[in-house]
Amino acid sequence: MFPSLPAAVPTWLTMYQHHELALGRGLAVLGGWALLNLLVSGYQLPRADARAWPHHFHLMNCGWAVVNAVLAAVGILRTHPGVPPPGFTAAAALADQTLTGYIFAGNALLDVGYVLLGAWLLARAAAPATSAAARRPERLFGYGRSIQLQGAFLFVFDAAMYVWLR
Repeated sequence: MFPSLPAAVPTWLTMYQHHELALGRGLAVLGGWALLNLLVSGYQLPRADARAWPHHFHLMNCGWAVVNAVLAAVGILRTHPGVPPPGFTAAAALADQTLTGYIFAGNALLDVGYVLLGAWLLARAAAPATSAAARRPERLFGYGRSIQLQGAFLFVFDAAMYVWLR
């Protein structure tokens, strides 16, 4: 007799969908960063003298870009911004969101370690050569600069994702 009203969408489902959409967009930013690194450093790498630090800087950036691209692609493919998988519950959604937050927070701490590792490599490049590895200061300097750049970007990215997904 009376037209039926549409069923109310559970709050957890809406929150889950927003979380997955935000996660996918954030991972697209990581993929964009990887693509930018591949384009710029991939272009500069063959043009840089292999005996100079820019060669090692661009080589390391290309390596980071490949890893970041794979992580972004796998992460994007694992998101479900529409309807959750069958049998997915509110408790599972909350556990998934909590785990994702912990992952980004833990990654932000690792990123601080990357920046410190880069600083250590730069200091080692500036020190007198006492070992076989230190006789190639241009390699240490290029790798150190790259690791610092990547670590700084990833720290900002992971911290922003942690805050955004909260």
